[in-house]
Amino acid sequence: MDFEEKDMLACCGSTKFVREMVLASPFASLDLAVSAARDIWFNKVDVSGWLEAFAAHPQIGESSSSNTTSAGWSRGEQSTAVATATDSSLQELAEWNARYRQKFGHIFIICASGRSTDEILAELKKRYSNRPIVEIEIAATEQMKVTELRLAKLISAKAEAASKGDSYPTVDTKKAEEDRVSIIGAHITAASEALAGKPPQVPSRTRPPITSHVLDVARGYPAAGIEVNLEMWNGNQARPQFGKTDTSGWILQGSSTTDKDGRSGQLMKMVDALTPGIYRISFNTGKYCPNGFFPYVSIVFEIRESQKWEHFHVPLLLSPFSFSTYRGS
Repeated sequence: MDFEEKDMLACCGSTKFVREMVLASPFASLDLAVSAARDIWFNKVDVSGWLEAFAAHPQIGESSSSNTTSAGWSRGEQSTAVATATDSSLQELAEWNARYRQKFGHIFIICASGRSTDEILAELKKRYSNRPIVEIEIAATEQMKVTELRLAKLISAKAEAASKGDSYPTVDTKKAEEDRVSIIGAHITAASEALAGKPPQVPSRTRPPITSHVLDVARGYPAAGIEVNLEMWNGNQARPQFGKTDTSGWILQGSSTTDKDGRSGQLMKMVDALTPGIYRISFNTGKYCPNGFFPYVSIVFEIRESQKWEHFHVPLLLSPFSFSTYRGS
């Protein structure tokens, strides 16, 4: 399926992203389009392109009155928030939006589909405490989630129009379907499948389910050349015991070295469903920073049965005398 620039602008406001996607099209399927979009967004679009895309969104709680396709999709994506809002929650949201923008220099970006105002406000408050270098990547990840939803809508609408011999429909004729796709399809259906014990109908993965990257926050750029190991606990106990030194239960899943962008590469096989359990990512930080405080850094985390279809991005933000991490997506 071919894309024109006006199609892509409805999905993402970054001109670099739009041009690269148009050049990469046509795509034989949604999965291939999403895979290309992720690669372009995270590997070819720079921070200024991310900020350009953020600026194209209406602020959460302030839906655009424009009749463009993008504005119509934004209204659909925020419809649950609008339906659950009260005067007081909207006022609080506006105040926190202003605080967030003053701190980070861009609007708060979140994939709002199916989320109530209270849920969005809680996430805004939580993310407000992040450092800017952390928050901009989280915002970029949320932007990608929005883009993926809109790619699905775009391809579905084009396919339907082609089957009927029609031209691409405008936002007014699609609004009811957009709301149904973004709210029911992305929220209620997933919840009902989980209650029924069925695995979510997710597309095959385009990257390993556990990934990482390292940022050298002291120097302000990605940390290349750091050795990374991924292990899973398979000891006699259900989980490693705090304070115990037995390491025989850790089974190596894969290893790699961070590239020039600080990304760890493939640490495990490409599988759709992860094996639930305790995982550990270890970084050979002493070799990268011989005069630093940490000879190595290990991050231990748990993936539960209900999370085995999700993606886990576990980055390391490193300086010679401190480090931090978070769960990305």
